[in-house]
Amino acid sequence: MEKYILSLDQGTTSSRAILFNKKGEICAVSQAEFRQIFPQPGWVEHDPEEILSTQIEAAKDVIRKSKVDIKEIASIGIANQRETTILWEKKTGKPAYNAIVWQCRRTAGLCMELKEQGLMSELQSKTGLVIDPYFAGTKVMWLFKNIPGLLKKAENGEICFGTVDSWLLFNLTGRHATDPSNASRTLFMNIHTGNWDGEILKMLKVPAAILPEILPSSGKFGVTKKDYFGEEIPVCSVIGDQQAALFGQGCFKRGNAKNTYGTGCFALLHTGNTPVISKNNLLTTIAWDRGNGIEYALEGSVFIAGAVIQWLRDNLKIITSALESGRIAQTVQDTGGVYLVPAFTGMGAPYWDPEVRGTIFGLTRGSSRAHIVRAALESIAYQVKDLFTSMEKDVGNPIEVLRVDGGASKNDFLMQFQADLLDISIERPLVFETTALGAAYLAGLTSGLWENIEEISVNWKSDRCFSPIMKENERTEKLKKWHKAVKTARMYV
Repeated sequence: MEKYILSLDQGTTSSRAILFNKKGEICAVSQAEFRQIFPQPGWVEHDPEEILSTQIEAAKDVIRKSKVDIKEIASIGIANQRETTILWEKKTGKPAYNAIVWQCRRTAGLCMELKEQGLMSELQSKTGLVIDPYFAGTKVMWLFKNIPGLLKKAENGEICFGTVDSWLLFNLTGRHATDPSNASRTLFMNIHTGNWDGEILKMLKVPAAILPEILPSSGKFGVTKKDYFGEEIPVCSVIGDQQAALFGQGCFKRGNAKNTYGTGCFALLHTGNTPVISKNNLLTTIAWDRGNGIEYALEGSVFIAGAVIQWLRDNLKIITSALESGRIAQTVQDTGGVYLVPAFTGMGAPYWDPEVRGTIFGLTRGSSRAHIVRAALESIAYQVKDLFTSMEKDVGNPIEVLRVDGGASKNDFLMQFQADLLDISIERPLVFETTALGAAYLAGLTSGLWENIEEISVNWKSDRCFSPIMKENERTEKLKKWHKAVKTARMYV
C-alpha cells in the first residue's frame, strides 16, 4: 500500500493542504482563504477559529480530491505563519482575542519602552532577535495590558499561549506544544539552551504557565481526534513556514541558502549546529530540531517584495496582473534612472527602520510606466542583495548558490536581475511548494516514509538555473545609486 504525507500549510492569507507522495510530488492541493481584519491603521488581526475551520476544510477537501484512503496517510506535517500570536482558554479552547498577526505594528510603543530600558543587548544575545513588533513577545504583553482580567487568568494557569502551530495542534490533538523553530520567534526562548528563559519571562512580566511544551520539529506530536477525518492520523512535524521552506529546498548543510519571494522576502542561511549572532542586523533563528539536536540559521526579512507588484496592480493600476510585470519591465533597457524604495511599512533587515516610507527617486518627463514597473521589480532584488551582503559579513564566507521559491520567483526577469546583483547562480525548483514540502519531509522522517535526508535530497529537481551576466562596474554603479536612494528615503520622515 502506497503511503502519503498530508501537509497543512497555514499562511497569512489562506490555509492550504497538500498531499505528497514518496517522490515528493504533489498529489492534490486545496486552499481556503480567510478574512484579514484591520481594526486601525497598522493593526492586523485574524479570527483564530476561522484559521482552524479553513485549515480543516482544506485538509478534508484535499483528501476528497486525491481519493486516497485515510489509512494511506502516514502522517501530518504542519507549517505555519510565524509570530502570529493567539491566547485561548485552556478549558474551553475559546480564543481570548483575535490572533495578532506578525505584520501588526501595534506594539511599536512597547518596543520603544523596552529599548529605552536598555534590554536590546540582553534579549538579542539570548534570543537572536531584535526588539520589534514583528515578534510574538510584545504582542502577548499588549494583550495582558489591554484585556481586563487576562493576566490574572494566565497566572492561574487558565490561559494557553501559542503561535498558529500551537493553536492548530491543540485543536487537532488536544496537546499544547510547539517546536524550536516557532519558539525561537517569540522573544521568550533562549536559543542556546533550547528552553524558555525564566529571566526573560520575569523581565517581560509573562507567566510561564501559558507556554507550550517545546518538542523536536520532527517527532511525535500526538494524533488527530477522530471527529476531524474519521480516523486518527499521527502529527509528526511542526515547523515555521520559512524554516520549512529551507528544509523543503534541501538546504541541510552549513552554507546552504534559500530565499522565499512572497508578500515579503525571507532569506535563510543554514549555519550548522552553532548559532551565529549577527553583527549586521540580521536575526539568529533556530532552523529545526530533527530529534538529534538543534540546527541554526541566519535570517533576513524584507517586508515588501511581491507586495510592491500588488501595489502596482491594485493601487496604481498600471499593470493588470503580476504575471505581466516582467514582460513590461523588459520593454525598456533599464529604469531610466528611476529607483523605488518600497518601504510601505518601514524597512526590515538589515535596516530595521519602522519610520521610513516608500519613495520614488529619479523621475523625469521621460519616465514611463515601464520604468516604474522595472524599478519596482528591481527594488525586490536590491533589498535581497542587502540581506546577503550582511549574511556574508556575519559568516565570513561567500554564498555560492541561492535556491529560490515563492510566487515572485516565477518572474524570470526578477530572477535574472537577482543573479546579476548577487553575482551567484540561482536555482529554482521544479516543485514550488517548498514550505509544505519541508513540513511533509520532516513528518515523513518520523513516520518512516523516508529513512534519512540523503533519500530526500534525491527528490530535489531544478526547474531553471539563472547565472550572472552583469559586468562588475555596472553592478557597482547600480548598487551605489540604490543605497543613495535608501539613505535619502530614511532622512525623509
